[in-house]
Amino acid sequence: MASGFKDLVVWQKSRLLTKLIYVNTGTYPKEEIYGLVQQMRRSAISIASNLAEGYGRFGKKEFPHFISMSFASACELENLIILSLDLNFLSQEKADVLTQDLHEIMKMLRGLRQSLMKKTNDQ
Repeated sequence: MASGFKDLVVWQKSRLLTKLIYVNTGTYPKEEIYGLVQQMRRSAISIASNLAEGYGRFGKKEFPHFISMSFASACELENLIILSLDLNFLSQEKADVLTQDLHEIMKMLRGLRQSLMKKTNDQ
C-alpha cells in the first residue's frame, strides 16, 4: 500500500479530473450553478475525497467500502456528463475527454478494490 493517499495514482488522477470538471462547468448557464454544476462538482470531489477518507480508516474492510463509494460517485459523474452533453452544455469532444479520464479512474478503482479484497481474504 502507498505511504499516503496522495501517493495513490488513482487519487492523483481523480484530483486532476475534479479540476477539469470545475473548468468545464465554469461555462454552464448561470441558472445551473445550484443544479447541474454543483452536482457535477460534488460528485467529482467525492471520488478523491472518499479515497482519502477510506485510506485514513484503520479497518481492513473499510478502505474497500470507501473505494466502492468513490466508484459510485464516478458513475454519478458519468451520468451528469451525459446529461450535460444532451443539454448542449458540453461539446462531444469535451465530454469524450472527461469520460475517457473517468473510465480510466473507474478501472483503477476496480483494480485497487479487488487487490485489497484479495489481501483481506488471504489473511
